[in-house]
Amino acid sequence: MTWDVFSLIGTAAFAISGAIVAMEEDFDMFGVYILGMVTAFGGGAVRNVFIGVPVSVLWGQELFFTVASILIAVIFFFSGYLLKTWNRWGSYFDAVGLAAFAIQGALMAVEMEMSLFAVVAAAVLTGAGGGVIRDLLAGRQPLVFKSDIYAVWAALAGLIVGFDTYIHDAALYVLLVVTAALRMLSIKFHWQLPQRSLLTK
Repeated sequence: MTWDVFSLIGTAAFAISGAIVAMEEDFDMFGVYILGMVTAFGGGAVRNVFIGVPVSVLWGQELFFTVASILIAVIFFFSGYLLKTWNRWGSYFDAVGLAAFAIQGALMAVEMEMSLFAVVAAAVLTGAGGGVIRDLLAGRQPLVFKSDIYAVWAALAGLIVGFDTYIHDAALYVLLVVTAALRMLSIKFHWQLPQRSLLTK
């Protein structure tokens, strides 16, 4: 049940995120739908390949595909009002999706009794993978490689899940809130990892 809740939250958040990016890049309706779907399910597909789960497992998630389809359609047809809201709150909503998918990916790896490294990697791939694919298809530099701290929070969530430090499912929801909050704070205060440039100015 908990895994499904996190999957639903992440799917909804990233379907909207992908659709918005597509519209910002002037994609047509088909392009908006494709980018929304790729963003919502791309990270899970990459994770499945990494940890040895058949990619075809994704096609059994009819409910999530239905939710993503509805949300993408809503964004496309009612973008006039929703885009104003997204410009203000979109990054924070995306943070919730990152946190939800990171925890979901880590839980799957733990369920398969994989190593701690694999659990953390699954968290990062699930949490950030869809966003990387989205940005590349949209011709943008992936957010995970630059700007405010992004994938680090997914890795941290995966590490906590991998150490099996939670006792009840409620602790996972607390982790969701904390991870999303850290991402939001990194946006608000522009926290960044150290950068090195080899270009001379």
